[in-house]
Amino acid sequence: MTSFKQRALNFLEIEWAGYIERFDRLTAADQRKRVNEQGYGHFRDMLAHILAWWEEGIEIILAIAEGREYERKKYDFDVFNAEAVAKYAVWDEADFRVHFEQTRLKMIDGLKSIDDAAWENRRLRGWVNGIFIAHAREHLVALSRFLLVDILQNEWATYVEDFNRLDDEKKREFNDRQGFGNFHDLLAHIIGWWEEGARIVRGILEDPNFTWQDPSVDAFNLELTKKYSTWTHADLLEHFEATRVVMLELSIGMSEDAFLNPDIENWLVSDVVHHYDDHVI
Repeated sequence: MTSFKQRALNFLEIEWAGYIERFDRLTAADQRKRVNEQGYGHFRDMLAHILAWWEEGIEIILAIAEGREYERKKYDFDVFNAEAVAKYAVWDEADFRVHFEQTRLKMIDGLKSIDDAAWENRRLRGWVNGIFIAHAREHLVALSRFLLVDILQNEWATYVEDFNRLDDEKKREFNDRQGFGNFHDLLAHIIGWWEEGARIVRGILEDPNFTWQDPSVDAFNLELTKKYSTWTHADLLEHFEATRVVMLELSIGMSEDAFLNPDIENWLVSDVVHHYDDHVI
């Protein structure tokens, strides 16, 4: 598995490097729709929000790494985000995009300057994860192979282990929040949607005229719970890992053009990316 430091750098050097370009490939209608779904009126407003958190966070990250004191703030997120949008609203579009790119490169230099030992600090890792890694999923506007492969190789790869590290009370609280009686049923739910998504993506890849019927969500979830209820937990865990590998191999093997297919993109975003954040531990 990639080290956390290298993973963070990969997000800045790969995912965020192509972020604007992937957005620009969308049709004007898709651009408006996806930005509006994020709660913003314009793409630049969302970029301003991202920039502001990078600029805020890097100073804190470097202070933690260097053992320096820094101002501990209680953020009003709505106010912070509104100020970020207002700050850049008057900028020329070309100048703004240059600044975004320059800031991205500054973030890379900042993270590279941090000693390896400092990367073990939980607060530092929390800030890095929040503004560079999780933020990319939160503000996903056009799926990349990098993001898809990363979450399968990292977040989903340790999902069972992350759950097992919780104490019994936290396990119960987590299961209650997810709306499942136990972790076994939640894994069954995840596996089933992965399998359905893989089936449909393969179908589209093999036949442009492939059609499918979207499952009724509640009925399908109930069906999955029943289907796997007789499995031993050990067998289910093995199947979870095997299905994750199938999804990973599918993601790695697809052509770049496949990511431009809105149906393929939608299934992969829903089943792999958003589904993780729906059930994050």
